[in-house]
Amino acid sequence: MIQTEETLESRPSESRLGAPRDGEAKRDATSPAETTETPEIVIRPRSGWIAIDWHEIYDFRELLVFFVWRDISSRYRQTVLGGAWAVLQPLIMMAIFVFLAQFAKIAPPMDLPYPVCVFAGLIPWSIFSQGMPAAANSLITSLHMVTKVYFPRLFLPITAAAVFLVDAMLTMLLYGGILLYYQITPQWTVVFLPVLILLTMIATLSFGILLSGLTLFYRDFKHIVPFVVQIMMFVTPTYYSIGNVPERYRLIASLNPMFGIVDAFRSCILGTPMYWSCFLISTTVAVLGFVFAVFYFRRTERLFADFV
Repeated sequence: MIQTEETLESRPSESRLGAPRDGEAKRDATSPAETTETPEIVIRPRSGWIAIDWHEIYDFRELLVFFVWRDISSRYRQTVLGGAWAVLQPLIMMAIFVFLAQFAKIAPPMDLPYPVCVFAGLIPWSIFSQGMPAAANSLITSLHMVTKVYFPRLFLPITAAAVFLVDAMLTMLLYGGILLYYQITPQWTVVFLPVLILLTMIATLSFGILLSGLTLFYRDFKHIVPFVVQIMMFVTPTYYSIGNVPERYRLIASLNPMFGIVDAFRSCILGTPMYWSCFLISTTVAVLGFVFAVFYFRRTERLFADFV
């Protein structure tokens, strides 16, 4: 009889270790619904010094093409002269420089016609002088997009400056006509012009990308940028050659990235003397400035929406 009671008393313990009781089965059946939680996804901006995300650029490549085409199509919309403005501006500047050169007695290199030398320097300078302010103001002019739609913000200064490459192509066609008029044959080194155009864009974006973020944070730069462009025009060999600059000042002047690039542009077309030291210094400044500008832009990109 005692053994039977022990057997009966051991059964509840077996039920606890084995199959659950009715109440326990009910409680365990409802436990997954009670314990399951919706995962929380937190999106935080990247911090630190971040370079270009090339995968992101590739994913949004069609948007970049659309931005460029949009700016090109809207640039001369509802204008009487349309694309003629692209060649009128350097023509007017060339006429002014030719007129002033008669009083300043600026001698062109290798006894070349002065208009030919000036116009060769105005081609890269027009890309910089127009593209840099446009890139600097690109974030301000697209505030509605910055705050509402996600895309690589770096596209805005790039497309703002890239538009003026089209103007430069039209200007180069006009320059070809000027060379024919003066019966001047371009040198074989003209094949390096695409490299110089790329360096011109790098120099333009080194200023434009950096200033786009600074202009958004400090609106004073809207007034500073045009003043900087005017000053740089006088320290860039557009209407004179590097040979007209005293040698003791060339090293300091080469810190201007357009100083060596503009003169190299003229040298590739006309075969004028190439000042390699000035070119290498200006190119180095342009490349390093571009790298710093991109890192600064990416570091401060997460703050853009807060300053709108």
